[in-house]
Order: sequence, then structure tokens, then C-alpha cells
Amino acid sequence: MTQEQVTEGRVIRVSAVVLRDADGQVLTVRKRNTSRFMLPGGKPDPGETPAETAVRECAEELGATLSLDALRLVGVFDAEAANEPGYRLEGTVYEHPLVEIGGAAAEIAETRWLDPAVLPLPGDLAPLLEHHVLPALGYR
Repeated sequence: MTQEQVTEGRVIRVSAVVLRDADGQVLTVRKRNTSRFMLPGGKPDPGETPAETAVRECAEELGATLSLDALRLVGVFDAEAANEPGYRLEGTVYEHPLVEIGGAAAEIAETRWLDPAVLPLPGDLAPLLEHHVLPALGYR
């Protein structure tokens, strides 16, 4: 998929992954030069399926080895893009059992565990995570 296809019609297609620890906390990431925390993930490379994108992005961003077979689709959501003003996201979101995380890499500046059961939620969450994914997981 070309960059033009990824952002066709001011829509950015991304894949993201929910990784939860034993206490139900969700791993979030903040990319360099941004202020919002979101799920690990990103845009597809040419020819990738959304699931393949999710696995590759987690490897690049976190050093995490995910299994395609262990991904469970949470949903496909439309949301305001957190870091690209004027764009919308089409986010394909999966859940995967927690695996060993190597640490922040690639464009990731910071990781943070989020307890979605504790309200109020932090004010720096990406719209896709706060308004779509957490409700789909049964929070709020």
C-alpha cells in the first residue's frame, strides 16, 4: 500500500495491539515529538494485512514477538487522529496475550501502563484508545 493509499481521503489506516498485564493494565506508548499516549502499532507496509502490521509494529516499537495466531480482533474503529490534525484514523485493533517487552524502540519516546478501571482517565490519551478501544474492552 502506498503512502497515498494509506492517507486517501484524509483517512490514515493503522493497526494497534492491546497488551494487558495480570492486573488488567494496558500498555500505552507515546511517540517522539507527540503528547498523546496510544496503543503500540502503526501504518502498514506495502502488501501487509492489518494483523501483519500489528505484529511488525510491536516488534519494531517494543521488541515484542507476537504471534499472528494469538491475535484476537477487538474491532475496526473510526476516530480522530491524535497526531495528524485534520485526519481521521481507521484503526484495526487486536488484543494479544502479554509477552516479554524489550523496551521502547523505533519512534517510541515513552511507555506507560494504564489502569483503565481508575477514573478519571489521564487527559493525554489518544481518541482511538479513550473513546473506542477502552469501551470495546468493557471499560467506562
